[in-house]
Amino acid sequence: MRETKTATSVAAATAELVGERVRLEPLDLHHHDGLSEAIRDGNLWELAVTIVPHPDEVRGFIEDAVAARAQGTQIPYATVDAATGRILGSTRLMVINTANRRLEIGWTFLAESAQRTGANTEAKLLMLTHAFETMGMNRVELLTDVRNAKSRAAITRLGATQEGVLRHHMVMRDGWIRDTAVYSITRPEWPDAKRGLEARLTGRSAG
Repeated sequence: MRETKTATSVAAATAELVGERVRLEPLDLHHHDGLSEAIRDGNLWELAVTIVPHPDEVRGFIEDAVAARAQGTQIPYATVDAATGRILGSTRLMVINTANRRLEIGWTFLAESAQRTGANTEAKLLMLTHAFETMGMNRVELLTDVRNAKSRAAITRLGATQEGVLRHHMVMRDGWIRDTAVYSITRPEWPDAKRGLEARLTGRSAG
């Protein structure tokens, strides 16, 4: 299949993404204190099935993210409550391959009190719309620990398809050798997935 659409450069695709519930601000050091508080809400760094920095590690986490953005491989965001300005967590577009027009959504975490509020659903809608409709991507991947039933269910609700499991894919902080479930949404699937996300946000606050 010949593709004629030109993908937007990463440098031109780092704008703030704004929804009704949340806005995604390009992550920077001024988010440090709020992001640390979000991580403390639920002690997110203690979760075994995902990787969240300890509050004492947030500065390095942000500095690494900013460096990756400068290299054009990632677009990291702070997830911010649109009504209050409170920082709820972080997420990013990553493993950006402009030549093949694919990327991954990852490093996603939300304060415990922000979970099941619609914040994650809207953040994913904003990011997927940006990836497919602004950056010109053909494929978006989402990866998670096979043990993380909550994350896998949330990814499925996005309209993503599980493609398989990468065995012994990662070494987790506690030394566990993780098997990783791989999901994706492709450009032909995006219109239906988008309608589903919009319907979820209109019908109920969950995600």
